[in-house]
Parts: sequence; C-alpha cells; structure tokens
Amino acid sequence: MTMIKGASLCLLFFSSLFVLETVQGNPNYKDALEKSLLFFQGQRSGKLPESQKITWRSSSGLSDGQLANVDLTGGYYDAGDNVKFNFPMAFTTTMLSWSTLAYGKRMDSLSQLESARAAIRWATDYLLKCATATPGRLYVGVGDPNADHKCWERPEDMDTVRTVYWVSSSKPGSEVAAETAAALAAASMVFRKVDSKYSKLLLKTAKDVMAFAMQYRGSYSDSLGSAVCPFYCSYSGYKDELLWGAAWLLRATKDVSYSNFIKSLGADDSSDIFGWDNKLAGARVLLARRALMSKDKDAEPFKQKAENFICMILPDSPSSSTKYTPGGLIFKLPDNNLQYVTSTTFLLTTYAKYMANTKYTFNCGSLSVTSNSLRTLAKKQVDYILGENPLKMSYMVGYGTNFPKRIHHRGSSLPSVTSHPDAISCQGGFDPFLHSSNPNPNILTGAIVGGPNDNDEFPDERTDYSHSEPTTYINAAFVGPLAYFAKSSYST
Repeated sequence: MTMIKGASLCLLFFSSLFVLETVQGNPNYKDALEKSLLFFQGQRSGKLPESQKITWRSSSGLSDGQLANVDLTGGYYDAGDNVKFNFPMAFTTTMLSWSTLAYGKRMDSLSQLESARAAIRWATDYLLKCATATPGRLYVGVGDPNADHKCWERPEDMDTVRTVYWVSSSKPGSEVAAETAAALAAASMVFRKVDSKYSKLLLKTAKDVMAFAMQYRGSYSDSLGSAVCPFYCSYSGYKDELLWGAAWLLRATKDVSYSNFIKSLGADDSSDIFGWDNKLAGARVLLARRALMSKDKDAEPFKQKAENFICMILPDSPSSSTKYTPGGLIFKLPDNNLQYVTSTTFLLTTYAKYMANTKYTFNCGSLSVTSNSLRTLAKKQVDYILGENPLKMSYMVGYGTNFPKRIHHRGSSLPSVTSHPDAISCQGGFDPFLHSSNPNPNILTGAIVGGPNDNDEFPDERTDYSHSEPTTYINAAFVGPLAYFAKSSYST
C-alpha cells in the first residue's frame, strides 16, 4: 500500500468519513442485488438485444463456432478476457439457478426475478447449443485463451483465433459434462412453471449430458491440456462434479437411479472450500436439504458432511480451518479470494434457511450452532463486500461511492465502440489503457472484483488481476445472499 502523508492523509480521512455514512451501517441489499444481476449483461457474448442496459457493450463473437461448422454464439465471457470457458460458465449458471430456486419469492417481491431468469437463460441457450449441435460431442469452450491473453482489446474487436474445444467418448471430460448437466437440470426447475417447453428441453438435455459424464469418465484437463490449464484446470478431479450433477438431476427428476449412483460413487473426501473447481460442499448442502426438509435417511451422511464443512468455516468452531482477515473476511486463497467468500456465504444462508424452517440445530464439538449463527457470519461477509471493512470500500463496482475504479477488464478499461469507433488492435490497448493510472472509462456496474489481500489491503491496480478482476462466478454466488438479506424476515 502507498503511504499517504500530510494534506493527502487529511483528505483520505474526510473522504473515509463520507464513505462511512454512505456505505456503512445498513447496506442497501436490494440495490446491490439489482446491480449484481445487471453485471451479467456486461459479460454477454453474441448479438445483444435492444433491452441491453449496459450500453457501452456491443455485439461480439458473432462467428463463434464457425471453425467447427456450428453456431456457438452467445454465453458469457468468464472474467476480464474474451474467452468462453464452459466449466466456470456452467457453474455460474448452476449457482444463479440455485439462487433463484432458493430465493425466487424474495427476488420476485424485489422485482428482480425476471432479471435473474434472463441472466440464466443467456447462459442456458448457449449451453444447449454446446450439448446438441453435434451428436457425440459436448462443446466446452470458444477462443484460444493463450492467444487471447496476449491481447488487450475489446470483445467487439476480437481478432484472435476463435478455436472451438470439445469433449467426446474418446476425449472425455466428466467435470465439464457433469457441471453442464447440473446447470441445465437446475435451470429446468427455474423455468418449469413459466416456460414448460423450454424446461423440458433443458431437463432432457441435462439427462443426456449426465449420462455421457457417467459413462465416459476422464478429466477434461487431461483431454484439453493447455486449452484449459492453467486457467481452469480441474484440480479436485471429477468425482465432485459427478456427485453435484447427480444431486441436481435427483432433485429435478426424483429418479431413484441418481440416488443409487450417488451412493455408489464414494465421493467422501473432506473439503473446506467451495467453488467452480471443488463442488463437494455444495453437493452436500444440496443433498442435506433432503435430510432436513424431507426426512430422507439416505441423505443423512451428506447432512453430516455439510455440517462438517460448516464447522471448518465457523471461526469459533474447534475444527475451524478457515483463516479470517483482521477485518473479519473469510480468506481462503490469495487469488480471487472473494469467489470463495460469496460461494461459502451462499451455503451459509441456504443452510440457515433449512435450519430455521425445521427448527434444527447442531454442534461443532462444544459449540452450539443455530440458524442465527450462520446468518450472523454470512451477513458479516456480505456487509464487508459492500463496504463495512477497514478501507470502507465497496468491492462491488458502482455500489456506494468508494469502489474499485481500475478493474482488470478489457471492455471496461478500453473506450467503447460508441466513443471510439475505430478498432483497437490486439497490442493497441496495453500502453494507453491497461497500464494507465486513470479510472476505467466504462463502469461495469455490479461487478465484484477478486478483493483484498489477507491484511484487508486493496491497491486498485488494473494489472493486479488476482485482486482487481471480476468473474461471473463471484457474482452468481452472491445473488442468493443479497436476496436473503434484502428482506427483513428470514422465513422462506
């Protein structure tokens, strides 16, 4: 952190007082929820609709899929680059869908349910293409990440090769296939009552893709190599995705064959982290719902493992393995840490809901855990992200007055097509824009960045992608907790 002295220190002090009044105390969760969903419009690939609200973005990636003679337009860019990685995109979609299933009534009362469905459908329309365009193939990404990352250019100007990647029976990818199945199955329930035809298509495709994931087992990292590594390598293996996918198909279909598969899988590893790579904790919380809400005895082992995970998160638990910053933020890993904060917070609020609905408590050793225990910790994390932290900084762009101004994001950091119609070349964006100390010209409203370091410090530097880059999966997991706290009541 840069040391500030004299007059600058006084200015910082009075500025902090102002931000304290505007951000701290009682965050506006409804405003944050609306913005967190609006962010996804800034990540859209494909032809943008007239209803597009982030207007500095324009259509892009309109030839995606042509190298394989298929239409793979649409979907989302994962972060601050111009690549479509289906593994994290599908996880984003699953988490958006879970948020909508768990908190849909609240979203509806806050006039955000349609925005959530639109964010989900932008992804599922693309994932359906990937799953059905070519028999025997599941397309899992568009754009050469190694070439893309050598450029700093707008998505509208992309001139890097739009390589198409896929998995198949001879080149398996159980992780990405099972995650895609989870996304489609979860989304099928979101649309079940509002678009039954679309819902049935999603579920049928989810079943087919899950069958593929189960039959042809192998890691997509092995099959695709540098196309996904080191960007989105599967470090946890594929058993967690098979458990996750089967858990979502079980919920969507109630087909006992998925329950039998889950019991035979043996995905018993301990886990104190939840994110796009390791799904064990999320799958266990999802299955624990059956034990708590439906008294399903077959789900009891998953309830116990879900509670073991929570015991590893709670700071006062004798089995806690989680580090916290001095300001109280969960700190798991130095790169893009807020992804683990939002995903963990989602599991805390969701399990708190299950506990409150069933008047259930459990113990972490000598520590008694109630639904309020989980709510309190979850609220601390949400409020920290929204500005109740040592820097008095909101880590959501456009929320409050003090938020990251130099995010690591090509489209946000480069002038828009409207203001600068001439193309900006692959190398043309580095010196004038990436390395500039000026704030980004385009506000990517709702984007949550990677966040502070383990000492609550945040330099707000564009080149510091570990802390300044937003991702779709940070936001997707935050939608549910925001909807949860936007209502004063904690009932369903």
